[in-house]
Amino acid sequence: MVFLWLLGWMDQYANLPPKLDWHGKSEQLIVAEDHPWITPVEATSFRYTPTYEQTYAWLDRLVQARPELNYVTIGFSDGGYALKLVIASKDGFATPEALKRSGKPTLFAQCGIHSGEIDGKDAAMMLLRDMTAVGNKADLLDGCNLIVLPIFNPDGHERASRFNRINQRGPDVMGWRTNSRNLNLNRDYAKLDTMEVRSLVAFLHQWKPDLYLDIHVTDGIDYQYDITYGFIGSHGYSPHIAQWLQEAMVPFVDRDLASMGHVPGPLIFAIDNADLSRGLLDWMAGPRFSNSYGDAIHVPSVLVENHSLKPYRQRVLGTYVLLESCMRLLADQHDMILEAIQADQKARPTDVPLTWANPDLPPETVAFKGVSYKLETSPVTGGQVVRWLGKPEQMALPLIKMNKPGLVVSLPKAYWVPGQWRDVIDVLKLHGVEMTSIDHPVRTEVEVARFSDPVFDNRPFEGRVRVSSTYQLSTEERTFAPGSVRISTDQPLSELIALLLEPASPDSLFQWGFFNTVLQRTEYAEVYAMEPLATDMLKDKQLKAEWEEALNNDPELRVNPNARLDWFYARSSYFDREFCLYPVGREL
Repeated sequence: MVFLWLLGWMDQYANLPPKLDWHGKSEQLIVAEDHPWITPVEATSFRYTPTYEQTYAWLDRLVQARPELNYVTIGFSDGGYALKLVIASKDGFATPEALKRSGKPTLFAQCGIHSGEIDGKDAAMMLLRDMTAVGNKADLLDGCNLIVLPIFNPDGHERASRFNRINQRGPDVMGWRTNSRNLNLNRDYAKLDTMEVRSLVAFLHQWKPDLYLDIHVTDGIDYQYDITYGFIGSHGYSPHIAQWLQEAMVPFVDRDLASMGHVPGPLIFAIDNADLSRGLLDWMAGPRFSNSYGDAIHVPSVLVENHSLKPYRQRVLGTYVLLESCMRLLADQHDMILEAIQADQKARPTDVPLTWANPDLPPETVAFKGVSYKLETSPVTGGQVVRWLGKPEQMALPLIKMNKPGLVVSLPKAYWVPGQWRDVIDVLKLHGVEMTSIDHPVRTEVEVARFSDPVFDNRPFEGRVRVSSTYQLSTEERTFAPGSVRISTDQPLSELIALLLEPASPDSLFQWGFFNTVLQRTEYAEVYAMEPLATDMLKDKQLKAEWEEALNNDPELRVNPNARLDWFYARSSYFDREFCLYPVGREL
C-alpha cells in the first residue's frame, strides 16, 4: 500500500485545487536554454531549485566573474552552514560603511527563512546575473545597491523532499520549514535562540538597509493574487515609515507587477479558510516575526507572501519583478525614505502598546480577487471541507483591522537589569540596545513587579515553555550590584526595549521563559518549627483578623493543614522575599 501511494510522485500536485491559467510579460526574463549564464532553476524549466552546494557553486562563478559582486559571511546556521550574502554594488563595495558612502540606498532581500518557500533565491540569482554578467539590468546599480541572503535557513534547505509542503505547487523538491534544531527562524527575532537569527539581527543593526524584504510563500486559501506583500501600518512603532510604504511603495510596486502580467495584492489572512464570507483580518504580529521586529527597530520591513497555489515559474518571475521594482523605487525615493526612517528613530514616545485588538467599529468592505468555491461534507472527516473551483470571482469581503492598542504601558526613564541575568543582558546587546554597566553598587528607587498565579504552557513552543502571570507593581529601594546595567529609554529602540522587558508583553523575555527561576521556591518550613511560630503570630490582632477572613474565604485553608502553615510562612520573616519578584526594575 505504501509503495502504491509513493507512485503519487508522478503527479504530486494532483490533490491541489485547479490552477488558474497564466502567461505574463515577465516570461521574457527567462534566458535561452543554451545561455552561458542560465540559472539552475531556468535550466530545469522551474521544476527544481538548486541545492545549497549547487546554489553557491553557480554564485561563486558569477561573483568571480563580475567586479560588482562580493561575498560576505555574516555567520553560520545551527547546523554549521555559512550564511553568505551576495552584495551587488556598481563600485564593488562590500562593507556597510562603503555602501553608506556610495550615497545610494540599499535593498536587502532575505530568502528562504522557511526554506521550502525558496522563490526569492531563484529570482535573485536571475536578477544578479542580469545586472552584471548579462548587463541588460545594469542601470539598476546606478541608483541602488542590492544585498541578497539566498538561503537564510540552509539546515532546512538541505532537508529537501518531494513531501515537504503538501499545499505548495513547486518546486518539485523543496526544503523544510525549521532549522536543524527544529526551531522556526521567523518566531525567533525577540528571543534570539538560533545562530541564524542572531547573525541576521546583528546584520540589520550594522548594515541598516533602507528596505528589508522577507520573502515567503503562503499557506491557506485560494485567490487570484500571485504576489502579496504587506507591512505594519501607521498604528505601529514606525508610523512615518509605514506612511511611506503605503503611499510610495504600494502604488509603485503594484504598477510594475501588473505591467508584467502579475496580480499583486496585500497580505491576506482569512478569518476562516473554509468560509470567506466571515472576512479578512489585517493582523498585528509581534516582534518574534521579521516584519514586526523591523517595525520596532525602525527598518522599513516588508513581508512578501507569494501564493503557494501558483506555479513556481510564475512565483519566481513575480519575485524578480518585485525585486527590480523595489530597487527602482528606492533610487527614486531615497531622500523620502531616509526622512521617514530618521523621523521614527528620533521619536521618543511616552507610551508603548504591548498588545493589539480589533477596534469596536464595523469592518470596512474591500474588493477581493477571489476564486470560487463550494463546501462539501467530507466522507473522511464527516465535516465540511472547502473545494476551490479554479474560477476567478470578484468578491466584496469585510476587513477587520487589528490596529487598536490593547495593553499600553508608560515608558520609565530607564530599566535596571541585575548583572546575574547575563543571558538577558546578552540578548539585549545582540538587539543593539544601548546600556550602561555599573562597576560599583548603586542603590536607587525603582518600580518592581511581583508575580502571582503564574501559568505555564502545557507543552514547549519554539523550544521554550512559555509563561504568563498577573502581577502587582510597587516602588522600593533596591541595590544593584556591579555588573548590572541601566538601560535608558532615551534611545531609538525604546519601543523594542519595552516589548522585551515589560512582563505583560507577549514577546517579553519573561514570557519566553528567561526568568522562570524566580517563580520557583527553594526554601520551606518544617511543621515542627512552623506550627509554634504560627501560634505565636496569631497574637498580632491585625494578622489574626486577616487569618480569620482568609479562613472564611478560602476552602483550601479550611481542609488543608499544610496550606494553613504555608499561609503563615508567607507572612513570616523567614519567607523568601525574592520569590516571584521580577528582577528588572523600572526607574521612574
